[in-house]
Amino acid sequence: MALRPPSESQSPKPGSREEAQQDGFLREVDEALREEQLVNSIKRYGKPAGAVVLAGLLALGGYLYWQHTEKAAATDLSRRTLLAMDRLEAGELDAAAKDFAVLAKEGSDGTRAIALMQIAAIAAKQGKAEEAAKQFGAIAADAKVPQMYRDLATVREVSLRFDTMKPEDVVAKLKPLAVPGNAMFGSAGELLGMAYLEMGKTDEAGKLFAQIGLDKNVPDSLRSRVRQLASGLGYDAGSDIPEFEENKGDGAASASPAASAPAKQ
Repeated sequence: MALRPPSESQSPKPGSREEAQQDGFLREVDEALREEQLVNSIKRYGKPAGAVVLAGLLALGGYLYWQHTEKAAATDLSRRTLLAMDRLEAGELDAAAKDFAVLAKEGSDGTRAIALMQIAAIAAKQGKAEEAAKQFGAIAADAKVPQMYRDLATVREVSLRFDTMKPEDVVAKLKPLAVPGNAMFGSAGELLGMAYLEMGKTDEAGKLFAQIGLDKNVPDSLRSRVRQLASGLGYDAGSDIPEFEENKGDGAASASPAASAPAKQ
């Protein structure tokens, strides 16, 4: 029996094995070339890139550590400030002064200002008026202290030295602060008005007292006090404060909206 010759589909194509071997060889060469290029790239750029990554990690770690230490330091500073305040309220003046002296050296500008103000206030409370005045004066002249504390220190210094200062010197120090809108308007204005009275400038004093009396940003106790002064000088500063109403009496003039106008006699 004769055998059928194999079909064309079953017979291997000429050169197929050789082509397959050649394709495999080319792929191996291509992969080897890519690996070599990768190795060369790593050798060329690996160290600089690694250094950059390492530097970034170190910077991040440093920042996180700094943030932690700053937070811890702020917490400790707040704790010690509260402790000093507690001692001050308890009447332990010497101990409080020592605590504030340390805080003045270690704290931020704001904390330092508060500590210095408290030290000066303690000296005043202990009857050391001149020493306290010098300390307040130093705070007022310190450019590193926030302006609001410098202004307050100026008022405190003048209040302690008012009896020994020339009225002209009081005016020079306080007139820039005794303006509406300034936080020290009431306190500085009251002292400035008293200096005007010593200089015989009753009109300036009366107008200023009346202006302070009408300013609702000024504490009521101070407004009541200066309104009585304004009334005594012939100026009407209003009558919306109960304490002032009680002290006016039945025969006082009625309120007027104009602070600078003399009260009718």
